[in-house]
Amino acid sequence: MAKDAKKINANTFQFFTRNPRGGNAKSIDENDVKEFLAEAQSLDINPILAHAPYTLNACSTDPKLRDFAKRTMADDLVRMEYTPGNMYNFHPGSHVKQGTEIGIQFIAEMLNDILSPEQTTTVLLETMAGKGSEVGGFFEELRQILDLIELNSHMGVCLDTCHIWDGGYDIANHLDDILTEFDNKIGLKRLKAIHLNDSQNPLGAHKDRHAKLGEGYIGLDTFKRIVTHPELRHLPFYLETPNDLDGYAHEIQMMREAAD
Repeated sequence: MAKDAKKINANTFQFFTRNPRGGNAKSIDENDVKEFLAEAQSLDINPILAHAPYTLNACSTDPKLRDFAKRTMADDLVRMEYTPGNMYNFHPGSHVKQGTEIGIQFIAEMLNDILSPEQTTTVLLETMAGKGSEVGGFFEELRQILDLIELNSHMGVCLDTCHIWDGGYDIANHLDDILTEFDNKIGLKRLKAIHLNDSQNPLGAHKDRHAKLGEGYIGLDTFKRIVTHPELRHLPFYLETPNDLDGYAHEIQMMREAAD
């Protein structure tokens, strides 16, 4: 993956720890790890962002599904230590009519069970679009989770531009206001990564459908402002747009030209 990143002029990348729609993971090959670490260092690939499978729901009504989420994430965090000092991102989950407060409690309980003082991986809560019973569609909900985490020094937030737009945060017309709100409710120091995605839907649609940069309702000018914003430009940006490698290369080039 480091070589693919270099092909498209990227200096970081996101990857799934295992099948994004399942729970299986390949065994760790320590020779592969050594090769990757050497390649990443030579290509200056840093930091990398792991993404948990979409199937995990830490606040499910089913205790077996909550346990599956906990065991899977605990295993992922052990595996992440083969590439120390990076980040692990996950969708907080859906409370499925239990109520947001109960969902937040379940998520925090899981994190308190699996985080360890020795880990070097920062775990990121992702901002969500608020569809259905998703937890994390409002900044306040993420703050409530963070406040319940005993080792919250190991925690951060990944801001997804499509998700917060679909959730009703107007970053196209009020970017500074939204960042001020984020800072007041969560703290910009907690913001560790950004998923850079346009949206197929108008503001507040709560649907979560990603679009290529400049081909959705958010618009290219907004992304240029985001990658050059003094509060954001130091962060790693990760594309989740519907693209192939050539498409990602084109988007990276557009953002690099905006940042220069």
